[in-house]
Amino acid sequence: GLDFESSLDLGEPDEYWERYLYFNAGWFCGADPARFGATFLDHALAIRDAPPPELALQPLDPWLDQIALPLVIHGLGGGRPGPELAGLDGDATCHWRVLPLAYARESDRVIEVIEAAAAPNRIKRVLKGYEPMRRMIYQGRGHKLRALFDRDNLPRREKALRNQIKRAGYWMR
Repeated sequence: GLDFESSLDLGEPDEYWERYLYFNAGWFCGADPARFGATFLDHALAIRDAPPPELALQPLDPWLDQIALPLVIHGLGGGRPGPELAGLDGDATCHWRVLPLAYARESDRVIEVIEAAAAPNRIKRVLKGYEPMRRMIYQGRGHKLRALFDRDNLPRREKALRNQIKRAGYWMR
């Protein structure tokens, strides 16, 4: 079994999300990808085939990867990233969930990278089928939205930013 207690950050309050291991599946590092893959598959299948009582009311689809990933990383001796990886989530990567939010708050460089990645015709053909990408990236609405915000003086709460985007008519998922 896994030592769950040692995975907790006891400096955070009970039930607060940062108390528990959470990993964005966008990046994580390890010494042996084959071992990671096999361990992940074993854990995911075990959870899916015989969910523990704590998961009795939790739908596993589409959350199975988010349930298994911290268990696998912790089980292989990993944990929260230390200061040596501090720039990886921010300077070298950008985690965005909704494209209008990215246009409203992310750096010019992030938007340049998104648009450059979306530019090749073979990519464009696929992405244009998704309305938010078609409108924000290819029809220029992202830049119109971007012009409404001072990225040095954004609302502190994301909800306030979302509401401003909605009022301006640019919110889409």
